[in-house]
Amino acid sequence: MAAVRVLVAPRLASALLPLAGCHRVPSQRAALHSSAPRTGARVALVLSGCGVYDGTEIHEASAILVHLSRGGAEVQIFAPDVPQMHVIDHTKGEPLERESRNVLTESARIARGKITNLAQLSAANHDAAIFPGGFGAAKNLSTFAVDGKDCKVNKEVERVLKEFHGARKPIGLCCIAPVLAAKVIKGVEVTVGHEQEEGGKWPYAGTAEAIKALGAKHCVKGVTISFLAAGRRLWYQVAL
Repeated sequence: MAAVRVLVAPRLASALLPLAGCHRVPSQRAALHSSAPRTGARVALVLSGCGVYDGTEIHEASAILVHLSRGGAEVQIFAPDVPQMHVIDHTKGEPLERESRNVLTESARIARGKITNLAQLSAANHDAAIFPGGFGAAKNLSTFAVDGKDCKVNKEVERVLKEFHGARKPIGLCCIAPVLAAKVIKGVEVTVGHEQEEGGKWPYAGTAEAIKALGAKHCVKGVTISFLAAGRRLWYQVAL
């Protein structure tokens, strides 16, 4: 993962902190590695297909699911019922002609079939929402891959982001997904890692400039996770 951005309320920290592998607070670290059951947060995971080049980054989605499970969260998986922008042959990295796939149907592969149309997601029924990365966020949940700062965001994705933000509930955005919030939430502060490629370490560093062009603020914190709790912003260095 290039970066993870999460705005977290205190009661959800035990479920979401494992995503960061946080090492700054010993008591929290001990709690994260405990096998004792914890009261679960209700977390919505929003997918964009199946496969890094035309959908969800499967490694990111899997890592999120594992850590949320360890944290005792109750997870429900969603995806929009829309066509993919295109289908990529992942052995060649090239588009397949005359082939089309559905984002909801493809996302069901990761969800083992237990998936819900994004139109049914309501912030009233969940404590947090997380969007894994993968090019699907820029191709299927938005048109960022084609239109950059002039992109459009899927109407259900926009609604969900605004609902959770308006309800002051946590939103997690991995890899390229922060561009979604940058487009629909005015003045939001996000990170996609560094603003320089640094010899290929951050190959999509240029995205930071696009985020600024969208009117959002970009934080250069390496790979980080942010917590917004009790009006204070706390930064933790993480390794993903």
